[in-house]
Amino acid sequence: MSWASRLARTLAPLATADGFSETAIDGVRLIASGCGHPRTPLIYEPGIFVIAQGDKIGYLGDRVIHYGPGNYLVQAMPLPFECETLARADAPLLGISIAVDPLTLSELVHHLPAPSGVDRGAPEPMAAVALDDTMAEAVQRLALCLQDEHASRALGAGRVREVMFAALNGPQGQSLRQLVQQHGHYARIAESLNYLHRHFARPLTVETLAERANMSASHFHHHFKRTTQLSPVQYLKRLRLLRARVLLGQQRINVSRAAADVGYRSTSQFSREYKRYFGVSPSQS
Repeated sequence: MSWASRLARTLAPLATADGFSETAIDGVRLIASGCGHPRTPLIYEPGIFVIAQGDKIGYLGDRVIHYGPGNYLVQAMPLPFECETLARADAPLLGISIAVDPLTLSELVHHLPAPSGVDRGAPEPMAAVALDDTMAEAVQRLALCLQDEHASRALGAGRVREVMFAALNGPQGQSLRQLVQQHGHYARIAESLNYLHRHFARPLTVETLAERANMSASHFHHHFKRTTQLSPVQYLKRLRLLRARVLLGQQRINVSRAAADVGYRSTSQFSREYKRYFGVSPSQS
């Protein structure tokens, strides 16, 4: 039996709801879908995403990123992108996600040798890479923990560390390693994104963000766009709209309140930009 089949068999009885669902282990969520979904805008928080059954296709700028059985997605920074899900009722999408915890990441990096070779510049903050035996076994051990509440409490944190360690030693390890380095443009942009996610409803300017990153406005704009495929203004707009969609869908608040809560001063402008981005008006969400 392939690793993907074993993982799918382990996850199937646990995945009782579509979408992302929490587990007994902090930062670990199940991924499930009983049907396919068309290309849709969304945003992932930093994490490692392993699909055991079904397929997902991500669209980031001009890049097309496939992550299904045989590879895993490393999301080092929260990036707005579009995602398509391929699944059927008789073969539902099944997977698992592991959040990137900065403290755990920093502790693990401390025990790794310094990278050798020539610095090739900033790595891709979002990419799918081949899943090797080490990663497959670490993910399977983590999934098996989820079958037992006592095992989750006793061993869960250690199993998460195993997965993170395997990712750090994998092809996208540098994208995670550089997050905890205190110098370099990559780490500064990552911290700027964290700040944006904490304060997206406030009035923010490129100059303010650049000053926080200790960069000139022009250099900040250049490195921000190279990393995220969006300008700071475009990123903030998409982040606000994605947050508003969550508010409208989960809290059932009205459009004016959602617009204000994510930082829009004009409800009409919010409605226009929302419809342009999602293809439907906010009142239809």
